[in-house]
Amino acid sequence: MIITRTPYRLSFFGGGTDYNPWFEEHGGLVVAVGIAHYCYLTVRYLPPFFEHRSRIVYSKIESVAKHQEIIHPAVRGCLEYLQVPEGIEIHHDGDLPARSGIGSSSSFTVGLLHALHALQGRMRSSEQLALEAIEVEQVLLKESVGIQDQIMAAHGGCQFIDMKPGGKWTINNVLLPADYLKDLESHVLFGFSGVSRLAERHARAKVDNIKRGKTTDELKSIYALAREALKLFSQQASFEAIGELLDKSWHLKCRLAEGVSASWMDDLYQTALRAGAFGGKLMGAGGGGFFFFLAPPEKHQKIRDALPQIKVWVPFQIDHTGSQVVFYNPSPKA
Repeated sequence: MIITRTPYRLSFFGGGTDYNPWFEEHGGLVVAVGIAHYCYLTVRYLPPFFEHRSRIVYSKIESVAKHQEIIHPAVRGCLEYLQVPEGIEIHHDGDLPARSGIGSSSSFTVGLLHALHALQGRMRSSEQLALEAIEVEQVLLKESVGIQDQIMAAHGGCQFIDMKPGGKWTINNVLLPADYLKDLESHVLFGFSGVSRLAERHARAKVDNIKRGKTTDELKSIYALAREALKLFSQQASFEAIGELLDKSWHLKCRLAEGVSASWMDDLYQTALRAGAFGGKLMGAGGGGFFFFLAPPEKHQKIRDALPQIKVWVPFQIDHTGSQVVFYNPSPKA
């Protein structure tokens, strides 16, 4: 039996510039952190005592004779990609809800690839896991996804992803003193709106707009803000200054596709600013999910009180490990 633990991510700046049609021509930059809330995947060889040959347990339970019958796209894609034969049992558990803008789908893909490799006695680096997850999601499953989610799930930490025209990318630590990182964590408010959504529609609309050249100015500005933010982080600037950039970036993000925001989200965001937040954003492709605000700790309770529509406020801490095998007890295939 193998158990992997893979973090979700919070993207501060540059979201949208990590879509291939954009950065392969113009370059891109994302500043993001891994979140110390996790996707857990348990994988083992299934003993041959059942009518089914493989079993997958998530919000549903699938018992199948052949992997081609599996409904869950990421499970089917990972098994196909690694050519895993029938006779597998997979269990998924997550600390946070799916379809909420925190890269949960890519955390699942990275964690499952990691577990399947480990089950077969193979080690994979963080970079290899990210590259494989990108191939599974973009090539096999043909999903409209960028590349930041897979990279951050594999690596964790406080990072900037530098994407060059032509398709090459590198990931680098944002080198910050421990006390500044702790201060950053204390300024983050992270809340679930209660609205889950399928990101594919919003992501596809963004990609279509990129290909048509409709959002060129917005993405150039988002890229420039990410560069400016990286400079501010390196200078250990005030969180008010960083929050102002977040606010500018959020308004640009809302213009990347129809439906990214809605009137209730705009009202919620403006209420948070009036209550003391420096800036923030709706996570992920848009349409619902988690909100994140940067605000002085002494203003947090006032902001929470002003936003009763936020269903759950989640404690925030940065993950510094990336995807990990946390339990390793391989058993021979039956």
